[in-house]
Amino acid sequence: MSDDETRVERDDEGAGIDEDLPAEVEVPWERLSPAALRGVIEEFVTREGTEYGERDVQLETKVAQVREQLKRGEVVVLFDAKAQSVNLVRARELRGRR
Repeated sequence: MSDDETRVERDDEGAGIDEDLPAEVEVPWERLSPAALRGVIEEFVTREGTEYGERDVQLETKVAQVREQLKRGEVVVLFDAKAQSVNLVRARELRGRR
């Protein structure tokens, strides 16, 4: 390492996470900004393995379908504190976990 380089070592595992908090927290979708909600939905519908069959479905249609599922309470937004990530899951799947 040269004199101009600085080495920083950190142990980030679990940093800033309250161990008393549940691993996953349901977040009311209405509390997300429109841009954040759209980003979460788009990331979800464009994941590998989320194909809609033989015919293509437009992104706007997919986003609208998921938004309607959120409104009906069929899908919920989960924040995973340990992974610092957000996911969409079926409400019945979530009830099965708890």
